[in-house]
Amino acid sequence: MNTAISIKNVSKKYVIAKQKDGSLRGTLAGMFSRRQSNTEEFLALNDVSFDIQQGDVVGIIGKNGAGKSTLLKILSQITKPSTGSIEINGRVASLLEVGTGFHPELTGRENVYLNGTILGMTRKEVKAKFDEIVAFSGVEKFIDTPVKHYSSGMYVRLAFAVAAHLEPEILIIDEVLAVGDAEFQKKCLGKMGEVAGEGRTVIFVSHDLAAVKSLCNSGILLEKGKVKSSSKNIIEIIDLYLTKEGDFAKKINLESFERERGKRDIEFKSIEFDKEIYYSSSSLTVEIDLKNNEGIKKINISFHLVDNFENQVIHINNDFINCGFVTYNENHKYCFNIPKLNLKSGDYFIWLWLEGDGEEQDFINTNIPFKIEHGNIYDYDKSHVISGFYQPEFTFEVKEID
Repeated sequence: MNTAISIKNVSKKYVIAKQKDGSLRGTLAGMFSRRQSNTEEFLALNDVSFDIQQGDVVGIIGKNGAGKSTLLKILSQITKPSTGSIEINGRVASLLEVGTGFHPELTGRENVYLNGTILGMTRKEVKAKFDEIVAFSGVEKFIDTPVKHYSSGMYVRLAFAVAAHLEPEILIIDEVLAVGDAEFQKKCLGKMGEVAGEGRTVIFVSHDLAAVKSLCNSGILLEKGKVKSSSKNIIEIIDLYLTKEGDFAKKINLESFERERGKRDIEFKSIEFDKEIYYSSSSLTVEIDLKNNEGIKKINISFHLVDNFENQVIHINNDFINCGFVTYNENHKYCFNIPKLNLKSGDYFIWLWLEGDGEEQDFINTNIPFKIEHGNIYDYDKSHVISGFYQPEFTFEVKEID
């Protein structure tokens, strides 16, 4: 298989102006002092290397600031790398931000032909695709209006239609599709699937992991300007992004949380989540550490997930699976696992309740934050719970402390 894109040791460095003191004194001091520089360097990409084969559909994911947009600008030849080299084999069409490649004073019709010329197509070739492009974009009534009068949604519709229909060998799409409505996003994903099915190369950057999973067959995970991992299996990359690794782990110390009641002979010490990001159909595992102040022997732990109106949408404890009371051991941590949350996206909170030797010991209902992001990466069945009690399948496990 031929290589469509080859990147070797690419870095991109930006020089950033430091914030100046806005006072008169600060301005005068800056004029007469050379001791401090007013700029600093920022490394947006750091020694990035990878190859993309012809026909690959690659999802590039990572947190904000990971270097995704900078990488795409280099691939689109909008900016040059500070060091390293890139080799691109084929015509590239990119859609990185609203209005990319459009001249605001020209009409939609004129911009379609302009983009075609940039891609190396003849006027005859563009004309053959013109009606299809306009129909897909849905801006027929405004095709002869200067695009400076277009809304952001109209910009994106026409820009994507041009990029996808003028048959580039390599199609690069950034998060800009989020500007469009849900129906148009679905239409775009379908078109990108068609482009990929024709053997052309697609590079797709999005925080919508559902779209990445459905469209892409391979992936690259960026972290702090470096390639953290790449794989021919997009699921591996998504799972790595979501799972507990390094700063992805989330552990909350509970000792300082306020309590309204409970003897506190034994109390919650900390709770640790297996992911930083959860989706509607994600699994959830929490590990709970306890602090035994008075030699409590038998315990029962309850885990509650509540919505913004304090409706309990999930309530589980170890007694629900006939474990009964569990014997406390200072070398153990106590784990709840829910294979599938099956909840809609939104903000939730966690409450924890603890019983020890037959008495209520601890109750934290001071809103431990928990968020479910929008995204259907594991085929969520849409029959989600909005509010009201919900008891999912779950397991309870006692583990040795590492």
